[in-house]
Amino acid sequence: MAVKEGIKGQTKSQVRVPRQYQVLIYNDDFTPMDFVVEVLIQIFDKEEEEAVALMMNIHTGSHAVAGIYPRDIARTKAMEAVQWAREEKYPLKVEAVCMP
Repeated sequence: MAVKEGIKGQTKSQVRVPRQYQVLIYNDDFTPMDFVVEVLIQIFDKEEEEAVALMMNIHTGSHAVAGIYPRDIARTKAMEAVQWAREEKYPLKVEAVCMP
């Protein structure tokens, strides 16, 4: 019994929270606003009102944060958005950026 207590005291749990990444969608002059809203709804699981508000932030500024995720999820979502845009012949820029 004493051995188990000694082992419990020696082991430390070093679970690290994964780094978070922002998925940024950038403004451009060619991608239709409706398409950006659809991307936000379909890929980033936004409600229509939130998607429209985000699209307007993208349109009036240079970019907006579509979501914050662990690295692999952020990269996958960014890749899906870009792939869909390319299939539709739009130059939409989406990237995953590590948060400080």
